Amino acid sequence: MARKTVYRIYFTNQGKAYELYARRVEQADLYGFVAIEGLLFGEMSSLLHNPAEESLKKEFEGVDRFLIPFHQINRIDEVEKEGRGKIMTLSGGAENSSNAVPPPPLGKS
Repeated sequence: MARKTVYRIYFTNQGKAYELYARRVEQADLYGFVAIEGLLFGEMSSLLHNPAEESLKKEFEGVDRFLIPFHQINRIDEVEKEGRGKIMTLSGGAENSSNAVPPPPLGKS
């Protein structure tokens, strides 16, 4: 049986950090964007309720394919199996969305 590829995608958008799982990730025809298709959501149990994943499902409800600008993607991993997606609010804004060191203030050396 052929193994189905699963990707874990970390990206930031509008002050939030996202962790998503998808079947297909590729360079989009639109320059500077990555196309994400086939979103996967973890198995839901009747005993466990995951509000983060529920809000993720609601936000991407009806979406077959979406595009993310390259600069908003932090990491893409090929993984063995899907997990539970997450949305996290970034407390310090966009500067906390990566490990990049911010530039020094203007006028200072």
